[in-house]
Amino acid sequence: MRRRLVLAAALSIACRPAARGPEGVPLPPPAASATLMDSTGARVGVATFSVVDSGVRLGVSVSGLTPGPHGIHIHEQGACTGPDFGSAGGHLNPAGRQHGLENPAGPHAGDLPNLLVDADGSADTIFAVSPDLLAGGEGLFHVGGTAVVVHAERDDQHTDPSGGSGARVACGVVERGT
Repeated sequence: MRRRLVLAAALSIACRPAARGPEGVPLPPPAASATLMDSTGARVGVATFSVVDSGVRLGVSVSGLTPGPHGIHIHEQGACTGPDFGSAGGHLNPAGRQHGLENPAGPHAGDLPNLLVDADGSADTIFAVSPDLLAGGEGLFHVGGTAVVVHAERDDQHTDPSGGSGARVACGVVERGT
């Protein structure tokens, strides 16, 4: 009996339709993803990079964070050693620009809008990102890799080098989709 239940569960997973996005539109398979972990090593979310007609989208789904705005960035190293995630290095910045989406001398390639976390500690959002991130060379898959990092505080979008976004509270190494 147990074997039948396991087989039935496996078939139901395999036969599910593709994931659906807003308005029931099927979501494309991710070109890359990162499992976000907190400083204790617990999984707190996922980030996925998907190619869509209008460019590249970064979808982020997290839980267990403090409510309010949090800086979120793509960092230059594919390493997430806790508890401080300093191993992820600085923001991805191959062009040597200054930090911030509102900085006239910026932004870094890894700069993103703030992640808005709801009162229950969760956030589900989609950001438009540069298609160059999925290109070879200096994008997500450069030698050494990249990571998605969520910070404790809001990013002011102009102060170099990190927008005053504070400690790193979640990190995930970006891996190529299959």
